[in-house]
Amino acid sequence: MSIQSIAVVCLSLLPFSAHAVDADVVRVAVDRAIQPLMAQNDVPGMAVAVTIDGRAYFFNYGVASKQEHVPVTANTLFELGSVSKTLTATLGCYAQGLGKLSFDEHPGKYMPQLKGSAIDRATVLELGTYTAGGLPLQFPDEVESDAQMVAYFRDWRPDAAPGTQRRYSNPSIGLFGRVTALALGTGFADAVEGRLFPALGLKHSYIRVPAAAMGDYAWGYDKANQPVRVSPGPSDAEAYGVKSSAADMIRFVQANIDPGGLAAPMRGAVDCTHVGRFRIGDTFQGLGWEQYRAPVSLPVLLAGNSTKMSGEPNPATRLEPSQAPPRGTVFNKTGATRGFGSYVLFAPDDRVGIVMLANKNYPIAARVQAAYTILKQLAPGAVQ
Repeated sequence: MSIQSIAVVCLSLLPFSAHAVDADVVRVAVDRAIQPLMAQNDVPGMAVAVTIDGRAYFFNYGVASKQEHVPVTANTLFELGSVSKTLTATLGCYAQGLGKLSFDEHPGKYMPQLKGSAIDRATVLELGTYTAGGLPLQFPDEVESDAQMVAYFRDWRPDAAPGTQRRYSNPSIGLFGRVTALALGTGFADAVEGRLFPALGLKHSYIRVPAAAMGDYAWGYDKANQPVRVSPGPSDAEAYGVKSSAADMIRFVQANIDPGGLAAPMRGAVDCTHVGRFRIGDTFQGLGWEQYRAPVSLPVLLAGNSTKMSGEPNPATRLEPSQAPPRGTVFNKTGATRGFGSYVLFAPDDRVGIVMLANKNYPIAARVQAAYTILKQLAPGAVQ
């Protein structure tokens, strides 16, 4: 596979101080990490974006469609998978900031069908941090409709007390997103596309890709290298439903690095997603983002993104009170669908962030290793 990279530099509107960075240094750091990764994992295409001190650099590799040989650009739409959860969390924090949603309330307040059930013992915050008491990674196969989903939650039985165990869960963040939308008095997709994306300045991000944008929508490739796109499922929009571009996602990262350019309700929402709520080993779980204390080592990052963290229950310690991130905190989130793989990593105090979007679900460890290698070149104080 022929791999080419194109670096495009654009100035952000966010109020960072100017910082001279040689674009060739960035390009070399990214090329050295990404080109071998793509070759080793047979990845058809990737869009990589790096922000340094408010300036964005874009590197585009390979193709968005093998059939039509469409090259990847900074505006190519990729399925974010679970990176979507960071946007769901931001919407929840926005609703809380407006006084519409309370993280201390229980889902039954917003969904009366759940009042008195076991899930109603958990708080909205615990749903958003996967600590409701053992909700699984996925819904059972037989849960397909909204009515079946509500029945599943009503009949669910926990295996731990709320707030004592983290078990990564699409149903958990899915219910968090659903009660957020109900609190806002609208549908979830309408809230994200109509309120969240415009407030964040995201102009090419969707849950429902419109016909006019379908030409930018990449094809993903499964394990058999067959073209695929995400299929509908319960809580798909809330848990893994966003399609976005490197251009939009690096703007989202810039807004997380310095929310000062956002209007007050959204500025507070972004800050809210950075608050640490639970500790699981060396990982600090907030709403959406996972945090690590700097300087972070590669083994710690790999452990925080391991199958043990994503596929098993882990003891969780509630942070009382919830903690604003100390200086040097590093944030990340992985995501995948059957045909796509994504990773976002940023160090706010170093003003450096990385977005990696691919149209293949390649191993998470490879993503983390590559992003860590780039971060080590560009923000050596954030890693060890």
